[in-house]
Amino acid sequence: MRHRRIDIGGETIFYREAGPPDAPVLLLPHGYPCSSYQFRRLMPALADRWRTLAPDFPGFGYSATPDPAMFGYDFDAYAGFLTAFADGLGLARYGLWLHDYGSQIGLRHAIAHPERISALIIQNGDIYEDVLGPKYKAIKAYWADKTPANHSVLEEAVNEDGFRHEFVGEVGTSVAERVPPDLWKLHWPLMDTAVRRELCVGLMEKLEENLSWFPRYQAYLRGHRPPALIVWGPEDGYMPAPSAQAYLRDLPEAELHLIDGAGHWLLETHFEATLPLVRDFLGRALA
Repeated sequence: MRHRRIDIGGETIFYREAGPPDAPVLLLPHGYPCSSYQFRRLMPALADRWRTLAPDFPGFGYSATPDPAMFGYDFDAYAGFLTAFADGLGLARYGLWLHDYGSQIGLRHAIAHPERISALIIQNGDIYEDVLGPKYKAIKAYWADKTPANHSVLEEAVNEDGFRHEFVGEVGTSVAERVPPDLWKLHWPLMDTAVRRELCVGLMEKLEENLSWFPRYQAYLRGHRPPALIVWGPEDGYMPAPSAQAYLRDLPEAELHLIDGAGHWLLETHFEATLPLVRDFLGRALA
């Protein structure tokens, strides 16, 4: 694994890289509330055959935090960043991992640049409104009635305990014990600034606008039919098993694997079950 930095638009972006420089590329945009750290086990496990690249988004992890007047901190801005990152590294074609917010950002990037996307790995990324899970209740309450009280629920989720709950709040004790506390103990201090706390709340607010993109994401999948592996932890309050199965409406040829007992962060808890599926798929789709 190499830990590197690159200048993107005048800002310093941290990224992780593994694998031969001339190997097929897999691009790994991260989810919330995390960073490229979430791929720290996956990347070296693929490094014999694939080049993997995982940036920290602006305002996350070890990357810079641009002035909000200069960077939008919304899904469009992050999709534009992903394009600039790929351009900065001279990437022309690559597979794309879609997880959590990274699925929304990655699919906007894919819509803008369909010729670049050679394959998709979809891991707990929601794009079907009719199968959103019960954990959306608080966010939906804010969408329906934008009162200070409803907004305060979003604000109160942006703290160390809120981060911890995102990682272990939906799985049983035996699974939660597999999740390293480093995920929130190390990441929260990096996020505990006024701008970063505000951007976290802002992204939750902007999920409402993102719903209007769901049909566009689905149309991209139907229109381009990229080879796809769906590997999913069904113990997920935001996106349970039906959220995974819904992808087959638009990608009927996709390979779907529900990892028994896994939740939103299956690379932490069910890595050994997931890795062979990923390697087998990449061996065929990203050779």
